[in-house]
Amino acid sequence: MPKYVAFLRAINVGGHIVKMDHLRQLVEALGVSNVETFIASGNVIFDSTSKSTKTLETKIESLLRETFGYRVATFVRSISELANIAEYQPFDDSELDADGNSLYIAFTADAPSTESKQKLLTFMTEVDDFHVYGREVYWLSRKKISESKFSGAQLERTLGMPATIRNANTVKKIALKYALFADKNTSHR
Repeated sequence: MPKYVAFLRAINVGGHIVKMDHLRQLVEALGVSNVETFIASGNVIFDSTSKSTKTLETKIESLLRETFGYRVATFVRSISELANIAEYQPFDDSELDADGNSLYIAFTADAPSTESKQKLLTFMTEVDDFHVYGREVYWLSRKKISESKFSGAQLERTLGMPATIRNANTVKKIALKYALFADKNTSHR
């Protein structure tokens, strides 16, 4: 049975507190199995017979809106997709390993348009650099993200669509936990 990860936006930030036990129970009610959460920031791992990530996103979003009364944008990736996302490195190792630099990955429902990508690149600075690959935006911050003049809200406005951001280390940890990342033999550099 395929395994998926749902990245939820607006969970345990901005006053929207959700206990992970409650979140697991809600997602289990959708008929999926082996539901787990990974850290308390809205990362839900589960098995489903569904082959459609769009269908899973819609079901989870609908359930969470009904339950919480606000939209929880949901971005579902298969474990193999997540392994490719975690493995992909749009920046040099020297940039990724430099002291104080951090890589973030923004998940979106659809690939950003060419126009949105071009608009995003106008926000590149000495601090912030961006790369779009598929449905993900890779954001290299050369300072603490809290010190950046760019923000997640600005990313959403620039792309014209909802997104949720995770530290690349979190994405890699999820991929590694399910072993596919470690077993990948191909590189996407």
